[in-house]
Amino acid sequence: MLKVEELTYNFIAQFYDFEKDLVLTNHFHSDWEADILVISSEGFSHEFEIKFSKSDFKNDFKKNYQNAKTKEKFLKHDKISCGDYICNQFSFLLPMGMIEADKIPEHCGIIEFYHNPDSWETTFFEVRKPKKVHEEKFWNLVDKDLMLKMMARNYYFKKLELKGKREELILPPPIPQKK
Repeated sequence: MLKVEELTYNFIAQFYDFEKDLVLTNHFHSDWEADILVISSEGFSHEFEIKFSKSDFKNDFKKNYQNAKTKEKFLKHDKISCGDYICNQFSFLLPMGMIEADKIPEHCGIIEFYHNPDSWETTFFEVRKPKKVHEEKFWNLVDKDLMLKMMARNYYFKKLELKGKREELILPPPIPQKK
């Protein structure tokens, strides 16, 4: 069975250039996480959410977030569809035929994939282009310096995990973030 990391690698390798685009995987920022986040050289962002099952797909529409300042609660896709979201575009990356296109909100792009286990090739089909939900550039909405620091920290922890050292080391509690 195709693993999410293999699908992610195949998708990025076919459609993006690391020398032109900032491509992040499993990127956490504030209160949201993107399976794939692409920020173009022009500063526009596109989030891709990978779904392997119908239940996982349905759960994406139940995700609640809370505004840190106002404590207002909202559903993720309500925010995306009205343009009050950090990314300019949002797409689902789904197995071929898993969800009918008319069951997916109009603001969402749909990219289906077919993985041939015999040849180990993965083919992608753009079913629907995403709508641009706003024109604001990503870097106008995000503190770039803070994001780079968070990415460096996350990279360091991932490196420890890959080396298997995190469990072996006795590390002090993390340094609290200044507000």
